[in-house]
Amino acid sequence: MVLAAGETTGYLGPVVALLCAAGLIGYLSIRLRIVPIVGFLLAGVLIGPHQLGLVSDSEVVRAAADIGVMLLLFTIGIEFSLDRMASIRRYVLLGGGVQVVLTVGLTAAVSMAFGVGWRAAVLTGLLVALSSTAIVLKVLSASGRTTTTVGATSIATLIFQDLAVVVMVLIVPLLGDRADGGPLGLLRALGTALVVLVVVLVVARRVMPPLLERVARTCSPEVFLLAVVAIGLGTAWLTSLAGVSVALGAFLAGLVVSESRHSSHALGEVLPLQILFSAAFFVSIGMLVDLRAVLRMWWLILLLAAAVVLLKVITGGVALLALRVGLPTAVAGGFLLAQIGEFSFVLQRAGRSAGLEPLEMGPDGEQVLVAVTVTLMILTPALAAAGERLAEALRRRRPTAEREARRSEPTTGGEVLISGWGDVAAGLTTELRARGLSVAVITLGPELAADAERRADRVVRGDPSHGNVLHEAGLPTARLVVICENTGEQAARVAAVVTRFAPGKPVVVRPTDRAGAAELVPAGVERIVDTVDAVTRPLADAVLRRLGEIDRSDHPDPSVPVDFRVDPATACPHVSEIEPVLPSSAGCAECLRLGERDWVHLRTCLHCGNVGCCDSSPHRHASAHAEACAHPVVASAEPDEHWGWCYFDLTRLERATGG
Repeated sequence: MVLAAGETTGYLGPVVALLCAAGLIGYLSIRLRIVPIVGFLLAGVLIGPHQLGLVSDSEVVRAAADIGVMLLLFTIGIEFSLDRMASIRRYVLLGGGVQVVLTVGLTAAVSMAFGVGWRAAVLTGLLVALSSTAIVLKVLSASGRTTTTVGATSIATLIFQDLAVVVMVLIVPLLGDRADGGPLGLLRALGTALVVLVVVLVVARRVMPPLLERVARTCSPEVFLLAVVAIGLGTAWLTSLAGVSVALGAFLAGLVVSESRHSSHALGEVLPLQILFSAAFFVSIGMLVDLRAVLRMWWLILLLAAAVVLLKVITGGVALLALRVGLPTAVAGGFLLAQIGEFSFVLQRAGRSAGLEPLEMGPDGEQVLVAVTVTLMILTPALAAAGERLAEALRRRRPTAEREARRSEPTTGGEVLISGWGDVAAGLTTELRARGLSVAVITLGPELAADAERRADRVVRGDPSHGNVLHEAGLPTARLVVICENTGEQAARVAAVVTRFAPGKPVVVRPTDRAGAAELVPAGVERIVDTVDAVTRPLADAVLRRLGEIDRSDHPDPSVPVDFRVDPATACPHVSEIEPVLPSSAGCAECLRLGERDWVHLRTCLHCGNVGCCDSSPHRHASAHAEACAHPVVASAEPDEHWGWCYFDLTRLERATGG
């Protein structure tokens, strides 16, 4: 129906107020170095019905929040593939399991000691057991501790918590007085969930990979995004028809997508939507806060916040000690996990629907939960820093062996990360791997990815302008990033994302067009290989040398192929491997890399074109290359010499007549 002039829809005003408040306060929270989630919560507090009342009808916001919860769990499912879970199952199951069970048990016991009923006590324990994955990952990334022992074990614990949310969402409604069937109802619900899980896993292994492969081959971002969102929300809806929560359905949908080779691409496409709707979710939670109630109970909020920190430091520390990581690491991890997470709001809403409130405080319990959670989220960076300082003090008291282990704790993959794939990237990969360097590649096209998988050490399928794709490809530990096969505009966009997530990381760009330094340098690019100049200058040199217009003293000439033909009847069995090659440089490549030119004679490898110095030279790079790469046959690169040599058979090879 077309609106008449001057008319407007009823939901537009609240939506605009929501977006403006979330954007403004989110910006201020970034400037104040506060996690954006806290900003969204504060935006909800500001515009909610208890304060300014800019949004009095919250039905639209709640609908967006429901979608936000589904997308949040969907993205978690994509990130936690079955193979990844299997590789860290000990850390996840033992560390995470101990932390969740201890926290739920101790919280419930303390709550019951103060007269809280067992149902509400268990709900309170579930709420407190969860930590904030988003905030902890941000703190670890900012401090460069993602790959340390405390980072790895804390992340494993968070993974278990996020997986446990799926089961908790299923159980919480059955704790309420309104639940039907008692224990039998719980068993029936778990049985249904198990059947759904088996069906989903079969689909994940058999159906989804070829389906997403077919969609990806369209090379249409719009179609791919629609397909992924349809899978996520559609699976959530279908599982709800089977009596299973939409939260579990969304997580399982993500697990289905994670088994495809295009999971990183899918996650990158969905993340912007997830961020938008998740912001609506946190705003909707903030709208529940009544500042008058918070001010009335400020002493109780601070007391409970302190109790949560104490309890979670103990349970988190014990859980990490079970992994035998040492007391200092366990203490640092306990402080890092000492907040209440965003998924607690999901459980709280499920509890409210079942007639349960935290600590049986009624509406005040909801106010206390939000206030305590926001307080601890704001304090997380400070708590993490305090935990690290305490851990460092403990380490100074530990034996020398543990301090030495601490020094070697961070792990780096040391890979060269290449963004984009084509002939240039393929050639660079071959050269780097020949020198013993590991190469990870990011590319979006299925055919390109298939070719890259045959040449590189690791390939991630996705859009390199998305932070999650870069992170999965190993950006935090990469030695260098090379951006190939892109226009200058695309390269600048990728380089800017690299710089944002890994400041100081060296970036080399080879654009397909003639991109200016003024465009690339502000994006964080350190070196630029201009495509036009890289071709024009060597081509001009080759033409001018041939015309005699410039000095031809360079030997060998990198533009002149070496076609060294040997009599097939020669006794050396390695001559069959000889093929025409282009010299790699006009001098010994290794000597030039060392800044030296004190070779005696030069030799050209007849397998790959590497130019090295002879055995009469100080470094003997030609024979070293032959041994390292198993390329035994070389030709003399001196202008008046026409012979070759096999290092393996110690045989001199004469060039065939006419060769």
